[in-house]
Amino acid sequence: MNSVGDLINPSLSPHNPAIVETWNLGKIYRTGFWLNQKVVSLQDCSLIVYQGETFGLLGPNGAGKTTLLKILLGIIKSTSGRAVLLGRPVGDRSVKQRIGYLPENAYYYDYLTGWEFLNFVAGLFQIPPRETKKRIVELLDLVGLAETTAKKKQLRQYSKGMVQRIGMAQALINDPDVVFLDEPMSGLDPMGRYQVRQIILSLKERGKTIFFNSHILSDVELICDRIAILAQGKLICLGSLNQLLGSPDSYQVIIKGGTQEQLSPWVDNLSLDEDCWHGQLNRELEAFIHYLATIDAKLLNLRLARVSLEEFFLKQLQDRGIYKSS
Repeated sequence: MNSVGDLINPSLSPHNPAIVETWNLGKIYRTGFWLNQKVVSLQDCSLIVYQGETFGLLGPNGAGKTTLLKILLGIIKSTSGRAVLLGRPVGDRSVKQRIGYLPENAYYYDYLTGWEFLNFVAGLFQIPPRETKKRIVELLDLVGLAETTAKKKQLRQYSKGMVQRIGMAQALINDPDVVFLDEPMSGLDPMGRYQVRQIILSLKERGKTIFFNSHILSDVELICDRIAILAQGKLICLGSLNQLLGSPDSYQVIIKGGTQEQLSPWVDNLSLDEDCWHGQLNRELEAFIHYLATIDAKLLNLRLARVSLEEFFLKQLQDRGIYKSS
């Protein structure tokens, strides 16, 4: 596996420009009556996110994910290091017009309807009224909320899933270049999660950059180009899913029949166990099946060699003593 230092090297990157860059970013909170106690929330965090990339930030509770997100958005200031967003220092006002943000636990004005709320947010971005109406209609359709519901129902009457959907709509009202999503699947049923994944993929097709936190690793595995894992404030792993998990079309096989000489060109790490050959296929699957027929051998078992993101994530924490399996 590549080291974090290797994977943040721009020479290893796509040719797209960097949207997010951080160098040795750190954040220390002071607590206690005299503010003499230190809590390290983030330390020495260096990463790059490129234009058009869907980037997933993972980690257990308290790892520093939301802290990093808030630093990038200019909501809080870092204690050390520096960060650049869209080519400007974080917090630069000229950049805020080009950012969308969905907080994990947002508080909205309960007595506004969904339509009124989106209209209010559009006003903050000084979007013309005619353009505002057009965008609201498009966004309500995108997030799966009916226009009549948004016009008539106050936000206090929304379910948690509906609040999450209207939150996604407000994050996109200004047609941002980069979208920050803090736990965007939180509180959604399977259909809602599917819709959010489709929204993120449609934004990606339009060249948007998406940076999001999530605990739902199966969703991350489906939509992310690259991921980073934070634990105890430190960046412990960063890379594409193929770099970290292995090739998606690599298979472990069990074969009955054939000889080592016949199978070794096709199967790596070949071993014999209870009269069956075990190993990892290194050639095209369909051609291998046809080849087995020519040597009078049978494929008894086939499974993906690639580990799941959940397995990989837990192993990273176990290796560092952060998580212990029961």
